[in-house]
Amino acid sequence: MLYKFKSQAAAEVIMLRDTGDELLKIIGKTPGATGIITVAQIPAAIAALQAEVKRREALPAPQPEDEKKDHAKAGDEPIALGRRVVPFIDLLRESAEAGKDVVWGV
Repeated sequence: MLYKFKSQAAAEVIMLRDTGDELLKIIGKTPGATGIITVAQIPAAIAALQAEVKRREALPAPQPEDEKKDHAKAGDEPIALGRRVVPFIDLLRESAEAGKDVVWGV
């Protein structure tokens, strides 16, 4: 399943299910096929996402568990939340500025 986050104020943001589920949980929404982030909820959603990014950046970097990971390609490393969340936060900000809700699955 893919999440398509839409707003009348900005371009769609498409995410894989795992990433979408994670971001929705961070902002206090229940992951599912459809939903809405109202204009009134957007500031708190942005704040929650930014706080989680800062929290994760403050954690110590995980150490490789075995030699296989020492030789892993750079492309094998997971993309940090701070990078994955940027398009979503941009969508939220543009929507808030225009006074438009963000929906998914509609």
